[in-house]
Amino acid sequence: MIRIAYHPIYKHPLPLGHRFPMQKYELLHRQLLHEGTCEPEQFFAPGQPDLKAIEAVHDPQYVNDLLNQNIEARAARKVGFPMSEKLIEREFTIAQGTLEATAYALQHGCALNIAGGTHHAFKASGEAFCLLNDQAIAARYLISTQKAKQILIIDLDVHQGNGTAEIFDGDDTVFTFSMHGAHNYPFRKEKSDLDIGLPNGTKDQEYLEVLAFHLPRLLDKVKPDFIFYLSGVDILATDKLGKLSCTMEGCKTRDRMVLDACYQREIPVQISMGGGYSPDIKIILEAHANTYRLAHQLWN
Repeated sequence: MIRIAYHPIYKHPLPLGHRFPMQKYELLHRQLLHEGTCEPEQFFAPGQPDLKAIEAVHDPQYVNDLLNQNIEARAARKVGFPMSEKLIEREFTIAQGTLEATAYALQHGCALNIAGGTHHAFKASGEAFCLLNDQAIAARYLISTQKAKQILIIDLDVHQGNGTAEIFDGDDTVFTFSMHGAHNYPFRKEKSDLDIGLPNGTKDQEYLEVLAFHLPRLLDKVKPDFIFYLSGVDILATDKLGKLSCTMEGCKTRDRMVLDACYQREIPVQISMGGGYSPDIKIILEAHANTYRLAHQLWN
């Protein structure tokens, strides 16, 4: 049975008109229960993480500044959220959700976090709605506790995982793979172990052909014993921040390719949701819900 991290704190109040669709977390939780894809007992509410796990990835001074609300105004603007004590609590809760989900994935094969995928968080700074890099924290924890020896991060959000690339630069135990829009944010890319930049307007066929070519070769090369999957749905043509032209069915097929590969090779996988900015919230919810439906079909 798959387990899913969810906490009401994920839905954080934002100023009216803010472009981040914060309500999607609560609505996705409700949708999965309403349609019967998930049962109430599959959800768990994460607590607060051990700071040692956070500081194994993020600079201790940066962590201390977050906890003490000591982030400079310019740095806060790069994040894009108004800073508050509750926001920081939210970010730490999300990180803990991914940490706990990795333990469930080791037991059951797959676990998810309704939030997370905060791949723009660097060692000592945050940006683009990301303050702590949840999957990087969990990956480092698995390696340091010897629960995994070789990790693969599959980042299919439309934006490059620049923070993740910076964190694991030179770390041979974690292989970073980012397939993203070549001409989208961040405009100054970091260097992942494998970067695939796609042109604006890329449609389903090209997108899926590129992924189908690289994914099996990557799995054969890296030989991971744990995978983190960032399943951003901002590859959709409807996404206002995406610049690619994939359909809902193409996005679902992408997820199926990744999850089938994990399942067939018996590699545990933790999934964080990542971005999704279609103006119609129902499109975001449907695309994210497809990820859960596929995981349910395979592991339940």
